[in-house]
Amino acid sequence: MADRGCPLEPVPLPAEVRESLAELELELSEGDITQKGYEKKRAKLLARYIPLIQGVDPSLQAEPRTPGPSQTTAAALKQQKPRPTNSRDERFRSDVHTEAVQAALAKYKERKVPLPSKRRSVLVHSSVETCTPPDTSSASEDEGSLRRPGRLTSTPLQSHSSVEPWLDRVIQGSSTSSSASSTSSHPGGRPAAVLTGPAAHTHIGVPVNSRVSSKIQQLLNTLKRPKRPPLKEFFVDDVEELLEVQQPDPNQPKPEGSQMIVLKGEPVSVGTPWPPTLLAALQRWGTMQPKAPCLTALDTTGKAIYTLTYGKLWSRSLKLAYTLLNKLTCKNEPLLKPGDRVALVFPNSDPVMFMVAFYGCLLAELVPVPIEVPLTRKDAGSQQIGFLLGSCGVALALTTDACQKGLPKAQTGEVATFKGWPPLTWLVIDGKHLTKPPKDWHPLAQDERAGTAYIEYKTSKEGSTVGVTVSHASLLAQCRALTQACGYLEAETLTNVLDFKRDAGLWHGVLTSVMNKMHVISIPYALMKVNPLSWIQKVCLYKAQTALVKSRDMHWSLLAQRGQRDVSLSSLRMLIVADGANPWSISSCDAFLNVFQSRGLRPEVICPCACSAEALTVAIRRPPDLGGPPPRKAVLSMNGLSYGVIRVDTEEKLSVLTVQDVGQVMPGANVCVVKVDGAPYLCKTDEVGEICVDSSATGTAYYGLLGITKNIFETVPVTAGGAPISDRPFTRTGLLGFIGPDNLVFVVGKLDGLMVVGVRRHNADDIVATALAVEPMKFVYRGR
Repeated sequence: MADRGCPLEPVPLPAEVRESLAELELELSEGDITQKGYEKKRAKLLARYIPLIQGVDPSLQAEPRTPGPSQTTAAALKQQKPRPTNSRDERFRSDVHTEAVQAALAKYKERKVPLPSKRRSVLVHSSVETCTPPDTSSASEDEGSLRRPGRLTSTPLQSHSSVEPWLDRVIQGSSTSSSASSTSSHPGGRPAAVLTGPAAHTHIGVPVNSRVSSKIQQLLNTLKRPKRPPLKEFFVDDVEELLEVQQPDPNQPKPEGSQMIVLKGEPVSVGTPWPPTLLAALQRWGTMQPKAPCLTALDTTGKAIYTLTYGKLWSRSLKLAYTLLNKLTCKNEPLLKPGDRVALVFPNSDPVMFMVAFYGCLLAELVPVPIEVPLTRKDAGSQQIGFLLGSCGVALALTTDACQKGLPKAQTGEVATFKGWPPLTWLVIDGKHLTKPPKDWHPLAQDERAGTAYIEYKTSKEGSTVGVTVSHASLLAQCRALTQACGYLEAETLTNVLDFKRDAGLWHGVLTSVMNKMHVISIPYALMKVNPLSWIQKVCLYKAQTALVKSRDMHWSLLAQRGQRDVSLSSLRMLIVADGANPWSISSCDAFLNVFQSRGLRPEVICPCACSAEALTVAIRRPPDLGGPPPRKAVLSMNGLSYGVIRVDTEEKLSVLTVQDVGQVMPGANVCVVKVDGAPYLCKTDEVGEICVDSSATGTAYYGLLGITKNIFETVPVTAGGAPISDRPFTRTGLLGFIGPDNLVFVVGKLDGLMVVGVRRHNADDIVATALAVEPMKFVYRGR
């Protein structure tokens, strides 16, 4: 830095004062002290050596940092200038740094060692006498290398030509006394300190005085490091340092039972006069008993607005099938051909038109794809549906006039193109838009076919949507299995609270009901929000034998039943709980029974079931009159479940999970439980695994997705020795559970909700069950 003025006459200074001045100068250049502090400390150091000037503030008096023959007493007092904050040159012109450079030059001149460039310090490795070549790496690499004091790499410099000009610029303007002060500070004229101990194996000492500040020492240590660490240092895995590796607990519970065997369901009845196909059953009831009620729709006030008879269902479905095959053309060619997929876009409040559209597609040999009504053009959920429609090659969407008017419109007045959807042609299927077929026209779909009957969408936990294909054979087998398991009879009445477009609401309320000429009372979701007791009132009004609900509906009705005295549920022989596989559904079932048992509800009427989009109905509890065993409860240790092991516990503890059975496996089905991870080995009898089903009444594939189809729909379970248990593939259900006493199926969670923490497993349903165990009524009511 520039000299900060000269005194009136030179005064020789001791070596320790010169060292203090040099360190003070360095602190100012480094920004460790302020200008005012620098002036005060310097004046204090020089007070005894500089005569006071009359009328001049001592803080403004100046003196040479290091007196020498080149400095004269005639120099004028110069005004101190502040050091620029971004100046690197001023930083490297401090006395200590200049002394270090000159001392290093004096020592290494004779050794012919290449000198570092740019920000490299004069320190070198003790075992290597070469330096790392300069590069343009960022300063962050230097800072990062400071954490690894023992790792050094060095490579020889190519030449001295790039080093000497840099040294010349650094040395230029330094006083001749700088090196003298450095030499005088070391007895015997030794230019560097001698290091002992571990430091001696790392670097050679700094050739400066022993009172170097910690700031400059840290800087020198940093600059000594190679800027570019070896490649392997970029990939150091510090996980072991941050997280303790969890070792298996030697005392953790382990399965001790024997290997399970395949559980076989009851055989499908042979002597029952089943209709050959579902469409044959529709034609029989539509022509032989056309006035029999098929479906009753309610409005938001609970009033029956329309009752669809089997005759109307048959005639309207024929009209739609004829229109789809003969009245839709594109460039003088039919728009649709057998096997094409068609989207069904109907709200949850219009089961009548949905049913007509579904059976109309089946009669026309088209594949219906029921979806939800899109609400906005950029709805995230509808984008996933659009991906499904595009992969299925859907070009036509069926809807009603009222639904179409509520869809978002483009500027042309037509239905807007939704984000992610393929281009669609919208067809309104109200009666006035359909064409009556000629008397001699008959649909071709009269026999059992092997093709796809319909595609049901499923949304995974990641948000992606896939389409599960259900063949005509599977559809027929499912209807027969449900009829046998539930004991459905002709002309029975079923109250349906579920979504009729998918899952159990579709299987019971649209398909199996038609096979058995049942009358379905469809409760819209909007009505349930207004009057949660409406489904119970309709059971009482229509004397329904079966009701299809979820746990939420039972909770809502409990909250709304106060003051209702004329309600009777004595007509019910089956109250099917569609989500009975959830562990928290047991609380709603028990609470509902406690309240309504005094109003005609029998305990054996409650029938939880387990369903899966891939395997359809997996198991359902049967009433005693249908040969079912008494219901069971299992009080299981949560600690054991976290390790996938079944351990019976006591109800008094808080660390238990109480689950109910979901009944027996479906007729004609074989069920086993396989390990969740790795190959599908059979589980032991006291081990939790994924339930797999071999049945003709399951889904067949994910439409257009061959890879994951093979993993889910073509699983071959094997024994502990690796031998396959069957020559037929099984379908993974996504349900986690085990087989309990009386061959009853228990479900403790879903694969989609599985959370693995360390070596322990938890399930999202367990969290809900724990919360409900604390205060079920308040939590469910407010949470939903």
